[in-house]
Amino acid sequence: MLTTGDSRIRLGRIGYLNVLPLHYPLETGVMTGDFELVAGPPAVLNQLMDQGRLDLSGCSCIEYARRPEKYVIVPDLAIGSRGPVQSVLLLCRTRPEDLDGQTILVSAQTHTSAALVDLLLKRHIGVTPRYRTGDATALLAAGERPEAILCIGDEALNLRRHPDYPGRMDLGEAWRQWTGQPFIFGLWIASKEAVRTRRTEIQAGARLLVAAKKWGQANLDVISAVAAQTSILTEPEMRSYFDGLVYDLGSEELAGLRLFYDMLAEAGVIPAAPRLEFLPLG
Repeated sequence: MLTTGDSRIRLGRIGYLNVLPLHYPLETGVMTGDFELVAGPPAVLNQLMDQGRLDLSGCSCIEYARRPEKYVIVPDLAIGSRGPVQSVLLLCRTRPEDLDGQTILVSAQTHTSAALVDLLLKRHIGVTPRYRTGDATALLAAGERPEAILCIGDEALNLRRHPDYPGRMDLGEAWRQWTGQPFIFGLWIASKEAVRTRRTEIQAGARLLVAAKKWGQANLDVISAVAAQTSILTEPEMRSYFDGLVYDLGSEELAGLRLFYDMLAEAGVIPAAPRLEFLPLG
């Protein structure tokens, strides 16, 4: 089981269902690791990694691009898609093409998806919207109806069939249609300082995460049944969701990631596309 204590690896766990295939074997004792677990949305984990309060974490891919001097990437571990991702959605009252000059409500929990939707709308669709940050679920419950909403994670799964938002753009699918590449929303990264001071432990923790991912990929029926117990999605819908996700970081995924970084640099979001530096696992 995951345990706590000052000597443990401080592991950041993205608080969404999409990483359940990776974390389920660790959290149920199928595999054991010496971790202190810290759960939160990607934006929070990004901040904790930047502050040196986590050793190893799943994070937005844009966090690595912003501060590559602080991190190394865990090889062969990611969260993304080669088409529809289902849980990163732009929901519109009309159509994405009608959003020029309109305001999009963006979840504060996302950094990568906010940058991606801006690229897609400006460069792919050809509209320039405005943005404001807010809690879509709370605003909708209060009766507000923003013109468009960018939502991610479990919130996107819950809102994707909202009757007031018939216009939907799945960001993973839109990226694939535009570029032909997979899109990587999240990476697992390790603090260079943690690697410097506790290299053996960090490498062992990273190897365990990769092994847990492989177990989850081989047992998606189990994962889907567990996930459906606390979701509005049925078990078959949950299996379809997991089947559409990418957990590997192979050559195609790396090509898509590098293209995204190049585009971010061209747009001035980051100073330059970072060199990808990986944590040796052996």
